[in-house]
Amino acid sequence: MPDIRLRNQCFDLVFSPAHDQIYAGLLTGQVKGFSYDSDGAAVETFSLRPTKRSCRGLSINDDGDRLYSVSKDKALHVIDPSQGRVLDERLAAHESAINRVAVCTANLIATGDDEGVVKLWDPRKPAAIRAYNRHFDFISDILFFEDKNHLVTTSGDGTLAVIDVRSPKAEPIAQSDDQDDEFLSICPIKSSSKLVVGTQMGMLSIFNRSSASSYTNPVDRIPGHPSSIDALINLTDDVVATGSSDGMIRLVQILPSKLLGVVADHGEFPVERLALSRDGKWLASASHDEMLKMTDVGDALVDSDAEMDSDLDSDDVDREVDSVGGKVALSDDNDSDVEPPSKPQGQVASRGMKRAASPSSLADHHDDDHALLPTNIPKSKGAPSTMTTRTDGGSMQWRATSGKAPKGKDKKRMKQDITDSTKAAATTFFADL
Repeated sequence: MPDIRLRNQCFDLVFSPAHDQIYAGLLTGQVKGFSYDSDGAAVETFSLRPTKRSCRGLSINDDGDRLYSVSKDKALHVIDPSQGRVLDERLAAHESAINRVAVCTANLIATGDDEGVVKLWDPRKPAAIRAYNRHFDFISDILFFEDKNHLVTTSGDGTLAVIDVRSPKAEPIAQSDDQDDEFLSICPIKSSSKLVVGTQMGMLSIFNRSSASSYTNPVDRIPGHPSSIDALINLTDDVVATGSSDGMIRLVQILPSKLLGVVADHGEFPVERLALSRDGKWLASASHDEMLKMTDVGDALVDSDAEMDSDLDSDDVDREVDSVGGKVALSDDNDSDVEPPSKPQGQVASRGMKRAASPSSLADHHDDDHALLPTNIPKSKGAPSTMTTRTDGGSMQWRATSGKAPKGKDKKRMKQDITDSTKAAATTFFADL
């Protein structure tokens, strides 16, 4: 699909869940609607300006007939996208500029402002139902989980909060510890059993949803992005698209973690919002380039699923380790003489994607300093010594020519080889991102 020229900077965008339409909120306060067909041709359906200040956020209900917009002038507007007109408005809905809006249910809307205040609204009532003041910095993203009626908010103060919208108390039921990093974006994964949070320092933080206490700290952190992760959207249960301030849109597989590739970029401009069409084909992105970029990710997801299935099949192969020689032998259940094919390194998910190798090795190195150290040093004297350290493109092996465990200068040279290989792998990895 050709990119849609907006002529002004886009702050937020959302696809209709009921029609092949997309809506954009602009710096000028305009809200624009576009329809598109299967061939990728887009036509503007409406343009209105409910406010003269910037439109900061958009959200739409499940029926696609109510579009909610929030703006810098602290207002909340309700728009009929089929007619392109304002149906309702709440002026001075907050005491500071509103940054995010999310439709929770047909009769519940959530908004968050620059001061960290979160409010719940019933569209049938003029005033807010409740207000929450646990964050002290801007609300960066809002996510609602229907299974437990939980509203999760992320903030620039480095925390996320969990609100039970059924509770009359104006207090969240859980809040994470301060992570010393701005939380900028959030999306669900693993059938909504976990959360992925994008941060200012380029880390993907994984949270469990099993209980209120599980939100205290992330259960895993995935490094690899050289810049902040400003936008997130889940494409499948295991794959998310990330929008970064370096202008690139990446596909990342979560648990097991792997960088699948770069699917699009906005040049030198940061990617600030992402949205996925109702059929999962089009990934829309917004940046400072005044363009609504539409990327076809349908083929990428098909190839990505095939690659993950291949990885799972390879995991079924039994690994037998000869502890004396440090060798690994592969054998399958049917005792076939055919050796299983080796898994390609850095496989690209689809055509047109830039090649990028798996960040899992660097993630291990970041979180655990000993992760790149040898894993199969033989303890018996005189045994052949094979030391392996994982790198971006595969593995580096150092073998003692004498057949004995390395000592003295050999041991020092071995450690230097490992260090040099690790540094080279890290340099290559971040250069490819």
